[in-house]
Amino acid sequence: MLKTIESLVEDFSSWVWDWPLLILLIGGGIFFLIYSRFTPFFYFKHAIEVLSGKYDKEHAPGELSHFQALSSAIAATVGMGNISGVAVAIVMGGPGAVFWMWISALIGMATKFYTCTLAVMYRSEDANGRLLSGPMYVITNGLSKHWKPLAILFAVAGLVGTLPAFTANQLTQTLVDVLDWNDSYKWYIGFVLAGIASLVIFGGIKRIGIVASRLVPFMVVLYFVTVITILILQFEVLPEMFMLIFEDAFSGKAVAGGALGYLIKTGVKRAAFSNEAGIGTAPMMHGTAKTNEPIREGLVAMLGPAIDTLLVCTLTALAILSTGAWQDTDDNGISLTLKAFNAVLPYGLGDVVVVIMVLVFAFSTLFSYSYYGATCLGFLTKPKYGKYYNYLYIISIVIAAVVKIDFAINLIDSAFALMAIPTVISGLILAPKVNAMAKTYFIKLKKP
Repeated sequence: MLKTIESLVEDFSSWVWDWPLLILLIGGGIFFLIYSRFTPFFYFKHAIEVLSGKYDKEHAPGELSHFQALSSAIAATVGMGNISGVAVAIVMGGPGAVFWMWISALIGMATKFYTCTLAVMYRSEDANGRLLSGPMYVITNGLSKHWKPLAILFAVAGLVGTLPAFTANQLTQTLVDVLDWNDSYKWYIGFVLAGIASLVIFGGIKRIGIVASRLVPFMVVLYFVTVITILILQFEVLPEMFMLIFEDAFSGKAVAGGALGYLIKTGVKRAAFSNEAGIGTAPMMHGTAKTNEPIREGLVAMLGPAIDTLLVCTLTALAILSTGAWQDTDDNGISLTLKAFNAVLPYGLGDVVVVIMVLVFAFSTLFSYSYYGATCLGFLTKPKYGKYYNYLYIISIVIAAVVKIDFAINLIDSAFALMAIPTVISGLILAPKVNAMAKTYFIKLKKP
């Protein structure tokens, strides 16, 4: 029975992530990029000023500061997708997949600007005055009632896509690899993870935002310092690694049969999992930001793919490629990243560092994703019932700890694909609304 389910999920994932969806994500992103006339990129400095708190207003509507909103969104994206997902991309698509992750991230910055601006523009309130946001509210409030089935599709897919299948699976695998335990221990690890996660998850969005805002800066700096150390030790081969990425990006030689199309799809899929641009999860978090200016939060959201994919994923890729760990092993996911770190760092330091980072990255992801799922359930039922998703979420952590990595990847990929369709379509239709608001905002910004 389980094998049948795994096979069906694998077939569906392969089908849905073929060219039509890639054209939607990449084509949609290119449209956003050109339609905005690259405007968001000219205000990168302003985005950082907003993030720093310069424009924060205590009594503005919302629940999280700009920094907390971005931290919470990055907590979901700068996670296992950056440590483990990059390794999966290299194994499945070769070094060239990294290049297509970069392209997807650059385009994704424009997508994030539009989708997260819309999330603030069309957010709703529940009976208690708590803000509700995300693509489903953008669709129901920004478009006519005839579009509601699209909103329902997003929310239903979101119930699956936000499950911790990949994160819990790879965190468990890390502990098993490092501690040299057998697979029977995965159940015990799953129960412990579920217990720890529940302490934050049941505290609601504000507790998630506070914890994320403290964890994210720490984890990014720690990871940056560690990988930079590895790259300094491997400095002489770095130019060769960049050449390898660029050469393989257009040849696909590292992929069986030299399938360039497969290589591109692999890079885009893993980038989508890494930075979630166009998927629709981040707008649910950014939509809770304390602001009266939707454009500000759109600019802050734009920073996500830059931090997540262009910086963190690139560091991981270079560490794996420079050590050569990807060429002579059957390992995948976190096991490959762990092998690359241990190949350079002395005295088992790689094990220690990876475990610390994986723990921080994974838990930060687990916290944020629970909020996404609760928001989706609240939309499908009533907002007050959304909290009951957390019980399913905690149970799924235990189950995810013991499933195969391939099944975890295919399950999340399938749900993400279905979530992307409503997110990008609604963004394309409502893009003129964003441009009109952006024009007004930037004119006002230039006034003394």
